[in-house]
Amino acid sequence: MDQIYTGEVKKLSIPHEKGLDHTCNMLLEGYNYIGNRRKRFGSDIFQTRLLGENVICMGGEEAAQIFYDETKFKRKGVAPERVKKTLFGKKGVQGMDGSAHKHRKQLFMSFMTSDRINDLKDITERQWAIAAADWEQRRKVVLFQEAEKIMCRIACTWAGVPLWAKELNQRTNDLSAMIDAFGAIGPRHWRGRAARNRSEQWIRTIINQVRNGEYHPNENTALYAMAWHRDLQGNRLNLKVAAVELLNILRPIVAIGRYVTFGALAMHNVPETQQKLVTEGDDYNQMFVQEVRRYYPFGPFLGARVHNDFMWSGYHFKKGTLTLLDIYGTNHDPDLWDMPDEFRPERFKDWQGSPFDFIPQGGGDYAMGHRCAGEWVTIEIMKVSLEFLAKRMDYYVPKQDLRFSMTRIPSMPKSRFIINGVTSK
Repeated sequence: MDQIYTGEVKKLSIPHEKGLDHTCNMLLEGYNYIGNRRKRFGSDIFQTRLLGENVICMGGEEAAQIFYDETKFKRKGVAPERVKKTLFGKKGVQGMDGSAHKHRKQLFMSFMTSDRINDLKDITERQWAIAAADWEQRRKVVLFQEAEKIMCRIACTWAGVPLWAKELNQRTNDLSAMIDAFGAIGPRHWRGRAARNRSEQWIRTIINQVRNGEYHPNENTALYAMAWHRDLQGNRLNLKVAAVELLNILRPIVAIGRYVTFGALAMHNVPETQQKLVTEGDDYNQMFVQEVRRYYPFGPFLGARVHNDFMWSGYHFKKGTLTLLDIYGTNHDPDLWDMPDEFRPERFKDWQGSPFDFIPQGGGDYAMGHRCAGEWVTIEIMKVSLEFLAKRMDYYVPKQDLRFSMTRIPSMPKSRFIINGVTSK
């Protein structure tokens, strides 16, 4: 399918979007920007210009497979500064390549043992029970906001990070602002930058306390591991990088609050799914969670740069070219998914997918590649959370604006999903 480019292979012309620059179109079309052009060109690959730069966009299973080939694409230096200063932080695992990336990735994978995942599930169950008891005393609950607080408590408890009740709102709001700044310009971006700075300072202080012997976390926790991790040269991570990586545990867990809210929206819009969550057990719960992750908008695309010139399907990829993989479009690709714009958890009943056809949190190999190390965490927290909403609580959903935008990145129901009359079962 692909070969090293030597100049001797006949090249095909990549479909090209005409015009000086299409950044405004990308902002106006959001999640559908790449998918719209894949349909227009009748091709899973095309070239455009974004922010004054020639960019290759592609989607689909074969495109994802080539995108995650580390001999052909690199991540180092790809994330824009505005994303590093809000979502990812600087010098984190997302921007690394080669042996250094594999070594750092193993640090994250070390938390994904069955014992640690079971601990996480227990913590999640307890935190939802605490929240539900509190909600019974309230006239109105904004689920998205409360779910993020629950996720913040789960994240800090699991990671061993001390979190005082008086700082819960601040820490949740900051982690949420970092997530909300992804794809944002203007005030949302600046809130995310300020939140990133506060959060890194908070975590640096805690890691310093661990290293100075003032605080002693459990040795199985991410806090302990990040504080004492050593790189390939045997050096401890510097304080700033250690804080960035610990936030790369906390922030993605808080982001699960968005998936949980979309899951509640799915139960509301397709009521039979809620009943099946009650009656059909863990297999259906797994299918439901996967369909929430496939169907609703979360990440629109991912970027990498061509490592060295190569040919793929007759197309020439030139060294250094920014390439975007269509995440949302691949998860809604009619060549991969039957009736992709319908919410149908049963599509996952006999799903025998590859690591490249279902990519809500990236594709490829967990252990060594750039697929999100926390995907198992996401799935298990979602399963516990959505099962709790379906089985352990009664509530009603008042009239509100539950539409979600396909141009605001990241998206969320406009009303943030309000529920009333909460009672525990």
